[in-house]
Amino acid sequence: MSQFQTHKSDITKTRLVATGHTPADFALKEGDILVALERFAFTANNVTYGAIGEQIGYWQFFPPHLAKEDDENWGLVPVWGFGEVVATQTADIEKGERLYGYFPMADYLQITPVRVSPERLVDGAAHRAKLPPVYNNYDRLGKDKGDALADSIRALLNPLYGTSFCLCDALQEKKYFDAAQVVILSASSKTAIGLAYGLAQIKGERPAIIGLTSAGNLDFVTSTGVYDSAIGYNGLESLPDKPSVLVDMSGNRAIIGAVHGRLGDNMRYCHNVGLTHWDDSKTKSDPNAVKIIRERSAMFFAPSHIQRRAAEWGAVAFNEKIAEFLAGGMAHAREWMQVKEIDTLQSFQPTYDAVIAGSMTPREGLIVKF
Repeated sequence: MSQFQTHKSDITKTRLVATGHTPADFALKEGDILVALERFAFTANNVTYGAIGEQIGYWQFFPPHLAKEDDENWGLVPVWGFGEVVATQTADIEKGERLYGYFPMADYLQITPVRVSPERLVDGAAHRAKLPPVYNNYDRLGKDKGDALADSIRALLNPLYGTSFCLCDALQEKKYFDAAQVVILSASSKTAIGLAYGLAQIKGERPAIIGLTSAGNLDFVTSTGVYDSAIGYNGLESLPDKPSVLVDMSGNRAIIGAVHGRLGDNMRYCHNVGLTHWDDSKTKSDPNAVKIIRERSAMFFAPSHIQRRAAEWGAVAFNEKIAEFLAGGMAHAREWMQVKEIDTLQSFQPTYDAVIAGSMTPREGLIVKF
């Protein structure tokens, strides 16, 4: 067994740990199952998991294998993907079944299934009990091997577009804060494209959808066809000075501050969502950073929105709504996204480094397969 571990205090530091475990070495208790990973996606979303892991508890999902002399600051960044049950100690789950859900970057995951239904199960492991429930659910897919491309697109976009759906709903619920335009920062990110796609599907009156991006990604953002207009960060003077609601995927304080400064009182509200620019050690001291209007800004945490809406609408109605959104968004993604596969954890290091450095092209969707 191997684990791709990341240092909690410096996510640029990683190591591949060979634990020496094989499936036969796992001591499954009555009711446990062992899942072998098939494939997982790696996106800027996973960078966010690592960058703010201590704040929200992302490091707690999957305790790493550590030797006695190890630095305890090593951890496992969570990813979304698919796996197959290779050992089982419960009659509820058969060997050979496939699952979709939250996994560590490792060969195997031991799960204690609870609340098992024909559609899904929950990992009832004690260390996950107080963590956001949405991350503990696994979809049961039967023994059908499925379609590799469809699985890859689902692993890449299901969690990101789930956030996009929640953002669309939150903006509609607040009537867009009476804004004339929704301005999306880091518009080339997949969550941003999902949000713009969702807003573009709204019938009737809606605010204009404006994407802000780097000059190098401007053509790509325009080509997705979901933004009413796209502007480079170097051309902020052309951003209309109208009542605006911002959705920031970047975490780049210099850019956020520049946009807030450009709009002033017309910046009605800012949802801070992601950290495509996770290392803000330089941008936080940028002169524009002081222009951020903090009293009209807040972090948006999709799992909390999901829990609230599922309680208000009922689980069935919520699942139907989000499933419709995801189906349309993923069909649209086939027009612009190129899936790139990396074979095994052993070959993953250069790709991890490129994503952390922000040097991957936005058109690519990265999948590690086993």
